[in-house]
Amino acid sequence: MRKTRTIRHSVWIRAPPTDVYDALMTSKGHSAFTGASARISPRVGGKFTAHDGYIHGRNVELVRGRKIVQEWRPAEDAWPKDHYSTVTFTLRPSRGGTQLTFLQTGVLPEYAAELAGGWKEFYWTPLKQYLE
Repeated sequence: MRKTRTIRHSVWIRAPPTDVYDALMTSKGHSAFTGASARISPRVGGKFTAHDGYIHGRNVELVRGRKIVQEWRPAEDAWPKDHYSTVTFTLRPSRGGTQLTFLQTGVLPEYAAELAGGWKEFYWTPLKQYLE
């Protein structure tokens, strides 16, 4: 059994939960806010790639405007090919916007700090700019 870490973030976005969901879960929206190509299946069990193929995985649970659960892995040579982390985006209406709660479990310890910073730099900041 591998030792792993968990990343937790909470972000408030001045946009409705369905807009946040669509930005994260459509190829067009995801590409627009990240500035990198993305191909995202809108179905449970469907595959996705993001950030020009650097991230890939599979959708585990999807509830439009409320929840996204994905198996996720980066294209890193040192990241074991059989190991996926699990990312969960929970969206809830809050004060005229969306409270996004993010959890990434199963993160290899040597990647935890880099990934935690990457979510802030490459997701939360540009997502807020795109939607607000």
